[in-house]
Amino acid sequence: MEFKERKRWLFFGLPFTFTVYTIKEDVITVNTGFFNREENDCYLYKVQDVTLKTSLIERIFGLGTIVCHTGDVTSPLLVIQHIKKSREIKQFILEKSEEDRRRRRTISTLDIGASELEDME
Repeated sequence: MEFKERKRWLFFGLPFTFTVYTIKEDVITVNTGFFNREENDCYLYKVQDVTLKTSLIERIFGLGTIVCHTGDVTSPLLVIQHIKKSREIKQFILEKSEEDRRRRRTISTLDIGASELEDME
């Protein structure tokens, strides 16, 4: 399955921007720009958490913004702004990122400050 969405204007949800988001089974690609094009990729196994944000205006026009918290160096916070089918895409990213982490046998660790407790002893 693959999703290809354009960033839209918030007003009426019209797709008059030069940002295209492509979400595939294993990678999220963000293409931006008109004269100077930039392509940024983030592997789904690096996505740690996904948040869906919808303002009142976005809800009126059927849009949403997805925020992906990633372990990627170039974009630790990947924002997919003002897109249609945002809830469906968010669920797809969550499921595929978990599946991809299992397939690659990748785990994410969290520093809970255990070294500070050892220093106090």
